[in-house]
Amino acid sequence: MFRFLAVLLALVALPAAAAPSLLEVDQRLAAIAWRLTTANAPLCREQQPVIGATLHAADQYPTELRSAFAAPVAIELVVPGAPAAQAGVLANDGVVAIDAQPLPPATTGDAMTSATRDAAQARIAALPVAAPIALTVRRDGAVKQVTIQPHAGCRVEFEVLTGAKLGASSDGHVVQVGGALFERFADDQIAVVVAHELAHAILRHRIRLEAAGVKWGLLAEFGRNARLFRQTETEADLLGAYLLRNAGWDPHLAVRFWREYGSKIDGGMFHSRTHPSAKDRAAAIERELATMPANAPLPYQPPLLARRDEGLN
Repeated sequence: MFRFLAVLLALVALPAAAAPSLLEVDQRLAAIAWRLTTANAPLCREQQPVIGATLHAADQYPTELRSAFAAPVAIELVVPGAPAAQAGVLANDGVVAIDAQPLPPATTGDAMTSATRDAAQARIAALPVAAPIALTVRRDGAVKQVTIQPHAGCRVEFEVLTGAKLGASSDGHVVQVGGALFERFADDQIAVVVAHELAHAILRHRIRLEAAGVKWGLLAEFGRNARLFRQTETEADLLGAYLLRNAGWDPHLAVRFWREYGSKIDGGMFHSRTHPSAKDRAAAIERELATMPANAPLPYQPPLLARRDEGLN
């Protein structure tokens, strides 16, 4: 699936000793995504039931690791305090069925794939937003039923990209966050990046850019292409600050993030023409936040949301 780069970050190799485990990174991203997607559900036209648990599948891993799974699809982690945790779901529970419908078997062969995991996620996403979800799980060899009362959330999935590169991207459906970011930044700072990516999805940037006929790749750096990409980046910066506020963070975190770290991670004077400079990002966000009413409700739906129905030109 083609994805467009939504936050330009330098490609920096970091010491292996500094790297947290992939499970730790997944847990941190899941908690950030839970807060952002549920708090901002009213801003999202496409919603899904969110249970606060991350799935993974045996066939995502080498064959020698698959026997550890209680079922082809299992719970990788549970966000503390989220509906899955409240229902008693535990990490490593095998998921046998969703709403009494058995999950299909894992793919055969040695190849690693996310198809089985993705199909299970899609099964949950297609359920009514507010209806209880019945899971049949296998734990320590025994099968049991649990009922989860989900929260409404934005219909966007989140995943970590392994490797030593700092980066994040969104295609409007999936937000990918480079694992190396978690080695450099605290969760509050990573929330700035994730909120920016979620804003791209809410503002329908991929659809609007395609409708405008922009060119990706090297041609994105020039002329009208670069101008339209910069426009969407600024829109995502501004909305991202409001998404942070709606989820309980200080929206000025975004201003501080770009002022304090932007020149180090956006390439400085060599930053792409498709993205504003870190200095300009911080200034634009600060100006935008100054327009927010002092008694703005939660969640606040800023006027710039109307831009998601406007063409780019």
